[in-house]
Amino acid sequence: MPWIKQEDCVGCGICVEACTVNAISMIDAKAEINMDECIRCGICHDVCPQDAVRHDSEKIPQKVDENIEWTKDLLKHYKTKKEREAFIQRIERHFVKEKKIIEKTLERLNSLEA
Repeated sequence: MPWIKQEDCVGCGICVEACTVNAISMIDAKAEINMDECIRCGICHDVCPQDAVRHDSEKIPQKVDENIEWTKDLLKHYKTKKEREAFIQRIERHFVKEKKIIEKTLERLNSLEA
């Protein structure tokens, strides 16, 4: 899914005009994508002369760090080693479940009519 790298956006508005579903607007002279409206067509990637419209795969390291920080924040509530180990096991099950959901979704995407 696309996102706008704010420091690269020069506010030209080309992506705003090109967006077929009006999911991009200018806020404080920078483009912003409303992800609830975005249909993931990729047009904004193609038209941005500054390459400010980025792919979400670039955010994988950041998302992993956010997951680890979230876990560490929750881990503070557990005092004993046994409690902490049990909590980590629950968090692992949570992410395994999320992985299974994604895998099953990917499998079923192949059955959609193009």
